[in-house]
Amino acid sequence: MTAQNRNSLNLPDCGLVLIGMGPGKFSSMTIEAKQAAMECDSLHYEAYTALWPQDQLDLLEAECGQITKVMRPEIESPELLLELAKSSLVGLLVVGDPLQATTHVDLQLQAAEAGIKCITFHGISITTIVTGAIGLSNYKFGRQTTLTYPYGGWVATSPLEVLAQNNHLNLHTLALLDLDPTGAGTGDQRPMQPSDAVSALTMMFTKLQQSVAEMQSESALERMRIEACKQYLQTPIEQRIVVLCSDMGCSNEQIITTTVGQLSKLEGGRLNCLVFPSTMSDVEEAAMLRWKQE
Repeated sequence: MTAQNRNSLNLPDCGLVLIGMGPGKFSSMTIEAKQAAMECDSLHYEAYTALWPQDQLDLLEAECGQITKVMRPEIESPELLLELAKSSLVGLLVVGDPLQATTHVDLQLQAAEAGIKCITFHGISITTIVTGAIGLSNYKFGRQTTLTYPYGGWVATSPLEVLAQNNHLNLHTLALLDLDPTGAGTGDQRPMQPSDAVSALTMMFTKLQQSVAEMQSESALERMRIEACKQYLQTPIEQRIVVLCSDMGCSNEQIITTTVGQLSKLEGGRLNCLVFPSTMSDVEEAAMLRWKQE
């Protein structure tokens, strides 16, 4: 570490550095992000919102020094990280872009409250890769969501409600897939596979059918949500068109257009996400044909 290198990156002598790792390979990190990682006194890998392949993590460690894995408790209650950052330069490595998750925005705010300087080096995010890669217009995407495992038997219908509302507004939806069946974020991770996603969607669909009549409609927005859900429920979930995107940004990325009903028959990758298209333009339809599963 040299003062000259730190100065060129505007790094302080102590503080917190949020470092975007990109989608899943060492070579996709920006030059600045790698340089910042090399300048940190300690490196911590946030491994609960997304994961890197172990071989790529090993390459990063060989280049930048020892990396300590941290999970949800250490990030949501970051006293240890912030205490270290008071007297040293602490790097937090985050898959994709560090500020795509509100968890890390909250960490920024806690650092500011503690009087600790926090600097961010952005990385390539799945949210910017997927739309262009599959050929849908980025301008036509609505709110994204995450398909969750049914924690402790509880089935959340909110992800399906997002799909319904986006579809009602003629907007495409990016659905990220859960990483942790326990919901605890402490290390027992099993990234959701296509068959898991189908199971989750089926349970959400059934529960929403049972609960839509009880939804409150005290505002125009709530009435729109209920109408969107009712319309969405008219088509069986297994008939919905979906695009499986696996290991995006990596050499083994895979894109397949299919239906939810056929999705469980497909092999996913290390990390998967789904795109639910709405009405498409002629160009979008032509682009999507490239990925159609026969």
